[in-house]
Amino acid sequence: MKVSVLALQGAFLEHEKKLAECGVEALEIRQWRDIEQSFDRLILPGGESTVMGKLLHELDLMTPLRALIEDGMPVMGTCAGLILLAERIADDSTVHLGTMGMTANRNAYGRQLGSFHTTAECRGIGTIPMTFIRAPHIASVSSAEPIAEIDGKIVAAKEGKQLALAFHPELDTDLRLHEYFLGL
Repeated sequence: MKVSVLALQGAFLEHEKKLAECGVEALEIRQWRDIEQSFDRLILPGGESTVMGKLLHELDLMTPLRALIEDGMPVMGTCAGLILLAERIADDSTVHLGTMGMTANRNAYGRQLGSFHTTAECRGIGTIPMTFIRAPHIASVSSAEPIAEIDGKIVAAKEGKQLALAFHPELDTDLRLHEYFLGL
């Protein structure tokens, strides 16, 4: 199995390390020709969603990545990746990939000083560590299914083979979320 990680900006190296711990080969997507490689899954890492969206357009990667996801390729979006997947962003008319039926609320926990770590139940996985850094949350869902909440806020959702996480599993030692994703 090969997993591509969007490597334009953000925490892509941390995801690659987790994939290696799971015994899976990681490939980086930085430009058009990288999408032509054979891969089975896609990770959209945390980082700056506005910058990632801009680069996806400039590098002509938005349309082919959207097509792969819409054709059923499993995808995991963490933090900024969640925002890229959302069909809507609260108080913003921007839509990036827009493949998941949910509305993302950007920087829902405030600035960098609002970052925190906790543990919570994630349906189908169990109680897991969650690290939030300038994190969004999911304000509402239409077709996506919530699978984790913190203080009444949705922080993880699933729709088909798409998994959106407001937190950073790549920053914790627990491999279960990556293993869950690899099993989709």
